[in-house]
Amino acid sequence: MKYERIRCFGVLAAAGLGVSGCVTVGVDYHDPEIPVPDAWTEALTRDLKGSKSSLENWWRGFHDPVLNELIERTRAANPDLEIARERIVEARAQRGIALSQGLPQANASGNYARNRASESLFAPAPAENPSNFYAAGFDAGWEIDVFGGIRRSVESAEASIGSAEENYRDALVSLFAEAALNYVEYRTLEERISVASANIKSQAESADLTQNRLDNGLVPKIDVTQAQTNLEISRSLLPALQSQLVFAKNRLATLTGGYPKSIESLLAKSGSIPLPPSGYSAGLPADLLRSRPDVRRAERDLAAQTAAIGIAEADFYPRFTLFGDFSLQSVKSSNFFDGRSGVYSFGPAFQWQIFSAGRIRNSVLAEESRTRQALNRYESTVLGAVEEVENSMAAIANERDRLTFLKNAVASANETVSLIKDNYENGLVNFQNVLDAERTKFNVEDDKVASEGQIAKNYIILFKALGGGTEMELVPPHDGKVEEDSAKPEEEPES
Repeated sequence: MKYERIRCFGVLAAAGLGVSGCVTVGVDYHDPEIPVPDAWTEALTRDLKGSKSSLENWWRGFHDPVLNELIERTRAANPDLEIARERIVEARAQRGIALSQGLPQANASGNYARNRASESLFAPAPAENPSNFYAAGFDAGWEIDVFGGIRRSVESAEASIGSAEENYRDALVSLFAEAALNYVEYRTLEERISVASANIKSQAESADLTQNRLDNGLVPKIDVTQAQTNLEISRSLLPALQSQLVFAKNRLATLTGGYPKSIESLLAKSGSIPLPPSGYSAGLPADLLRSRPDVRRAERDLAAQTAAIGIAEADFYPRFTLFGDFSLQSVKSSNFFDGRSGVYSFGPAFQWQIFSAGRIRNSVLAEESRTRQALNRYESTVLGAVEEVENSMAAIANERDRLTFLKNAVASANETVSLIKDNYENGLVNFQNVLDAERTKFNVEDDKVASEGQIAKNYIILFKALGGGTEMELVPPHDGKVEEDSAKPEEEPES
């Protein structure tokens, strides 16, 4: 390899001509080989039957038109997506800068000056004093990329474009999942508030019952105070749930690029906790290397950093350029365009830093270290991706079992409350039994609703972990306008 480099340099120096492509310094990039498991540890076999394409628009499997609309609004108007798109534009511009380094450059210049020399310094004085000076011309240069430093710059810029594109897709995955999670949270809170309201109504009836029995001298006053305490504790839970409902609504508005009022009419449409789809394809762990944007972005970052080694190593070698300049110079405007006013120079040149006190060598070592870091980040991203999928699948399976038990508990709790109230009215049990039964019923019904919402959330988290929601096109299909029922920012009333 050293012999080839010396020979190329010798031919170029002898001929005095620029030739490109003798060698390319640095390290040629190859896709990293990262071992991944052959199968998932936590397999939900009853659900691993969907087609892989279902991951691209996974939210449609929930069969909720409000959720579909929220996703589309997020795609159309979320400012974070616009930032990610602009980073693609920036990366493409950087590639253009890198490409321009290997192309001829030209500059035009011109100037006029009126000069007066000191007559005390010249003997005799200048014939014309003051005098004029006219000049105009252009110069051009072309760096010949003999050793490939510029080509490595272009290679790095190309990989950076890929990284920016994957960053955009990763933003799609994250924002779609966040919109869906907040929507599920909103519907879950609505149902929890409904459950709380129903239990508060039931507990209010129990409080009235104890008051009537106290008025008739059948029970002590402690039954009334216990019933009232239990009722007020239950009522105190509603404000906290309603605050969380407002938070979820406000977050959805922000994700869709609007203010809270912009989605009120959409969320006002009747709806329940969206049911997760019954079928999907998790594929194989190896599929994550192709489906997850963050994994692909880490790979593109590794490719860009690998090319940076060659950029640094190019400083070891001479840089060859062809230069030329032509100008017209005259002290009189009348003969400015005369052939005798022409000035020119052209020819080859080279520059070689033969001593840098270790700067170049250490720059190469630094880039090699950054490349190893990028490889480790890529491996870490793959490991984390597999972990996220495994965790999500385990969470779905276990939460399903929990929901089954909670449904059984709700049925038993409802029957228990009915039986105990009958016994209390007949004087067979004290009111403490009624209190315990009502509290248990409230808790298990609330837990059941929360569990249903958690299952839906776990599916969303799984789809995100699988890289669902990406698409190859980089320009969203909408023009960024919100729907007709959305309030524009300037229409938002003052609070």
